[in-house]
Amino acid sequence: RAFNSGDYVGAVTDKMFSENISKVLYPNDDSFQGKQLRLEQQYFLVSCSLQDIIRLHLREGEKVDTLHEKFALQLNDTHPSVGIAELMRLLIDDYLLDWDKAWDITRQTFGYTNHTLLPEALERWPIALFGELLPRHLEIIYEINRRFLESVERKFPGDDDRKRRMSIIDEAGERYVRMAHLACIGSHSINGVAALHTELLEHSVLRDFFEMYPEKFSNKTNGITPRRWLVLSNPELTTLISSHISCDWIKDLFELKKLEPCVNDKNFCKRWYQIKQNNKRALAQYILENTGITVDPQSLFSVQVKRMHEYKRQLLNLLGIIHLYNSMRHNPKGKYTPCTFIFGGKAAPGYFMAKLIIKLINSVAEVINNDPAIKGLIKVVFLPDFNVRLGQIIYPAADLSEQISTAGKEASGTGNMKFSLNGALTIGTLDGANIEIRQEVGADNFFLFGLTAEEVQAKKASSYSPRDYYNANPALKEVIDLISSGYFSPQQSDLFHPITDELLNRDEYMLLADFQAYVDCRQGAIEAYNDRDAWTAMSILNVARMGKFSSDRAIREYCRDIWKAVPVPIAAEDYSQAKAVLRV
Repeated sequence: RAFNSGDYVGAVTDKMFSENISKVLYPNDDSFQGKQLRLEQQYFLVSCSLQDIIRLHLREGEKVDTLHEKFALQLNDTHPSVGIAELMRLLIDDYLLDWDKAWDITRQTFGYTNHTLLPEALERWPIALFGELLPRHLEIIYEINRRFLESVERKFPGDDDRKRRMSIIDEAGERYVRMAHLACIGSHSINGVAALHTELLEHSVLRDFFEMYPEKFSNKTNGITPRRWLVLSNPELTTLISSHISCDWIKDLFELKKLEPCVNDKNFCKRWYQIKQNNKRALAQYILENTGITVDPQSLFSVQVKRMHEYKRQLLNLLGIIHLYNSMRHNPKGKYTPCTFIFGGKAAPGYFMAKLIIKLINSVAEVINNDPAIKGLIKVVFLPDFNVRLGQIIYPAADLSEQISTAGKEASGTGNMKFSLNGALTIGTLDGANIEIRQEVGADNFFLFGLTAEEVQAKKASSYSPRDYYNANPALKEVIDLISSGYFSPQQSDLFHPITDELLNRDEYMLLADFQAYVDCRQGAIEAYNDRDAWTAMSILNVARMGKFSSDRAIREYCRDIWKAVPVPIAAEDYSQAKAVLRV
């Protein structure tokens, strides 16, 4: 009727409004409307999942009060932690359980994995927004909090400051719901995803909760699936490995250890090198077709593909590239190794600085790639629309994996594992799973640089001054001045001033402090690349020692320690069929 009467917009308004919840997952939340839609999406997805889980549970003839015996729910950071309040609502309001019984089921059902130390992952929702959108859930959270603070008082009597720190409700100024606190209180386990990350959680970010519930905490270092990240993405290397050590490594990655003697087999090493070159040629073709840039597959492929964030320090990589470019301009007769520097990644919709860094990478690429003075010795590529499928082309082709985050900021990383499993060597800091990768592959097969997490904290505590590094290092000063002068943005000379101003006046992620160590270390890696035999041997050892970083091992640990799930025996005929599929 509305449409026929001429109200064309009104006729579809309700439909359009209802579909907003699933049009774009996690839109820009700079605005109030964006924050509200994000919270709506989180609640919608969590509630649908929980209601479906309960439906399936009851359909099997089970009672709702045995839910935790059949289902384990793992919170992936704080984004789904509203699920704790929602499960309580369902159990109390819909299934009429008393509070204590509902709370016992909820806590035994949920586990909480913290995936990052960054503040944006420890969500806080304004009370006004949360209460307007989810009033019943706010009532439940208030009651959870009241009972929890009573338990804090019992364990730490009279420690009001501790209670303020641990409360789910942040009352310092505008009142917020702290979702990480809800996740810690409403879960039976809390884990980090790398050894250093878990240590930092226990002694820094979640210290109060560790002191309250030490038995809840454990580490579960991330893993990757070898079926996708080697078998599917690197079939030639898969065939070579299997021809020497059988296919058993595909379901037990520790079997790769049997490759170590192959470093002394010249034919094996030659074939290994050829496969890497084939993968590099495939990536070079992709780059040409999608960017128009011609790169040399014989050059060193140094790759950094990951989410765009200042702590991951794509910008440090770029400063190092500009420094190398300056060296070639000042000494054109020097001897240089051809290098291709490849970037890829996406920025959050409202992350201005990350988007400006993407712009700077492309602007630097435009200048360097077209400067005849350096004779094509450096190529810079930003691959658009980085995703899993593109990753399957990139990881097998990389020579050098750039894992250069500020120490103490990266929870784990999995790209570092994908690169190493495909034979790339790593240049990195002692951050996240880099530490454990270096321990496994050996210090001689890892290019280490930079401040440690403890040194980062010490420098921040002593009033870190980035300008001191800028003034003391002529090469660094030249790089920053070149950016600031508009050399890479001639049509808008001040375009990149927000970047240089941040570096000189704040440098939150200590790029300037690590700059010289980074360029020296990468130069060492470039020189090592010139010894093809030694580089190939290191590449083989990297792959051979990656057994720990299988998702199979990680999931076994979750099953054993958190979910209390035991393996289900597989019938002989089912196993035979599975092996047949695997052979195909």
